Amino acid sequence: MTQIPHPDLSEMTVNCAVVTVSDTRSAETDQSGVLIKKLLKDAGHSVVAYTVIKDDSAKIILQIQAFCDREDVDVVIFSGGTGISPRDTTYDVMESLLDRILPGFGEIFRFLSYQEIGSRAIASRAVAGVYKGKLVFSLPGSSNAVKLAVEKLILPELVHLVQQLRGG
Repeated sequence: MTQIPHPDLSEMTVNCAVVTVSDTRSAETDQSGVLIKKLLKDAGHSVVAYTVIKDDSAKIILQIQAFCDREDVDVVIFSGGTGISPRDTTYDVMESLLDRILPGFGEIFRFLSYQEIGSRAIASRAVAGVYKGKLVFSLPGSSNAVKLAVEKLILPELVHLVQQLRGG
């Protein structure tokens, strides 16, 4: 299904921040973060900030707070730390911080993932919601998962969701 129920009437550039959460990647080796930035820019949006941080609850909390306090950020997209290993803490932080959760994002992401990778999709704790009036997405760290989430879910609804948060 590619039909949008109510097409966005206005062209709008959304300002995004991208955060990769990883104990093993750096800005030089972060393929998923690079892919997120490219897909956003190719769609006409702006990436106003990018960073790679360690998978540590305190660092994740500080980063989401810092980006969501910025006036020039509409959306924060996290990649990594959504699995179930003891080091995967991104979901736990998001669940505790988000003011509103968009359950449909995680549900549909896992459904689409299931179609691609089968039952391993149940291990994904992808989540989206609102924090401090900003839209926040938390994706798995693999490039395939990032591509799926950004192309199939985030980009088709990005402008609409940001407009909703602005009261439109």
